[in-house]
Amino acid sequence: MEPPLKPDMYADYEQLAEDVRVMQRRMAGIRATAESDDGLISATVGGAGELLELSLDPRIYRTADSAALAKDITDTIHEAAGLSTEQGLAIAAGFLPPGMDADTADLRFDPVLRRLDRPERGDGR
Repeated sequence: MEPPLKPDMYADYEQLAEDVRVMQRRMAGIRATAESDDGLISATVGGAGELLELSLDPRIYRTADSAALAKDITDTIHEAAGLSTEQGLAIAAGFLPPGMDADTADLRFDPVLRRLDRPERGDGR
């Protein structure tokens, strides 16, 4: 059973929850763009690595290799997602233990916020 929060601890929790929300808003504003080596493909992703924009130069149609085109598109999107993750790690650095990187950090802080927002019931649940 968790002990009930003291008034000053509650204020600390409220501040931490607000700090996490601010961080999440900053992360939601991330836009990371990568370009393929030949400059014919550009991909922009958001803070969660979601594809927001994909630009294909008409010159991509000069080569009829759909497998190579698909690989180039995928690679470009993955590069943009990696840049987005780096930006997210920079924003979240103050909330993460030392040594966290893109492979070990979970930048979705929703579970933390749910825990911080849950009213303390004093019964350990």
